[in-house]
Amino acid sequence: MDKKLYWGAFASAVAGLAVAIYMAIYKLTDNNAMCIGSGDCATVNASKYSELYGIPLGVIGAVGFAGILLMLWLEKRHPLFLEYGNMLAMGMSFAGFIYSIYLTYLEFFVIKAICPFCVASAVAITLCFILTFIRFARGEN
Repeated sequence: MDKKLYWGAFASAVAGLAVAIYMAIYKLTDNNAMCIGSGDCATVNASKYSELYGIPLGVIGAVGFAGILLMLWLEKRHPLFLEYGNMLAMGMSFAGFIYSIYLTYLEFFVIKAICPFCVASAVAITLCFILTFIRFARGEN
């Protein structure tokens, strides 16, 4: 197993989890002081696209990144996940990557505002997907 790919995927999932938790707190508290850098955070956060069925996307992202981390962590500890853990992490990160593309499209073309935290989350899930995909393509578990 290429430890660099594993730890890179793990680190990108940790970073994504941190950003998602931050954004969940921001959405739930509506504290615009948390919008560092630009007012575009507030614009994106106030849009109808910042929730899915009433659940803030930060919460959904946190659950997704935590799930990816769990799969990667279990991969080293349980026989079933030793064989399928990376594939599950890759599938989860692929779903997040596809949804992230959609959200980025919304930011650029519909909302017309770019949230730096959303971009950080998109980068984290993209890296996670790429690294788990490389591991999968190489046959690494």
